[in-house]
Amino acid sequence: MSDAYRSPPRPQVNCQACSLSRLCLPASLSDGEVEELDRIVRRSRPLQKGEYLFRADEPMQHVFAVRSGALKSYLLDANGGEQVTGFVLPGEMLGLDAIGSPRFPGYAVALEVSMVCSIGLEQLEDLSGRIPGLRHQLLHILSQGIQGEYAHIRCSRERAEQRLAGFLLGLSARYQQRGLSQDRFTLPMSRGDIGNYLDLTMETVSRLFTRFVQTGLIDCHGREVRLLDRQGLCRMSGLEAQPERP
Repeated sequence: MSDAYRSPPRPQVNCQACSLSRLCLPASLSDGEVEELDRIVRRSRPLQKGEYLFRADEPMQHVFAVRSGALKSYLLDANGGEQVTGFVLPGEMLGLDAIGSPRFPGYAVALEVSMVCSIGLEQLEDLSGRIPGLRHQLLHILSQGIQGEYAHIRCSRERAEQRLAGFLLGLSARYQQRGLSQDRFTLPMSRGDIGNYLDLTMETVSRLFTRFVQTGLIDCHGREVRLLDRQGLCRMSGLEAQPERP
């Protein structure tokens, strides 16, 4: 198990100065409330690629927020096979699915060098009981996670090209929320991870990427992706197409 999140806090970083605070727990809190939250947040050295933040059956004592980088969450099936359950980007949280359980049900591993904030669960429960805005934001994040699970279940019944198109559009929207380009981004996960998450083989995912490039939907160089025809991807995914930006 990684002990990164147990290291002392770094005073030069705080919630008030974090550009992702509007997506995380501090959203809608007053300055004084954010200061209270910041007192229970711990920040540590970076997780290196392939380093675990937590593993299944470890004691559930913290929840986590990603400040930079990306992590993958997954479970193991009865045969020891990996089942990817999600990809966590900056401003998003991990470990909330374990609330109410004494131990983590799955694994979280860094896909690239990542910075993570950790928050003691008991301290968070106490503080959210005293700050209604924090409690509301915590429930909002939990609700978003449930909605994401519903969307993923619906996606599993779609055709392969619909799944990949929807996945790319979903990543695009998440990057846009973070003030990054919605049309050009680098995939932190491998084709195999994407296939695992979408319940497709890696060969199918690679074939679909090639087809999307050939039909002018995207441009792709390694893990660097550029969305060329957003409307076409929306039609393929079954999502409502959005107006083109001027």
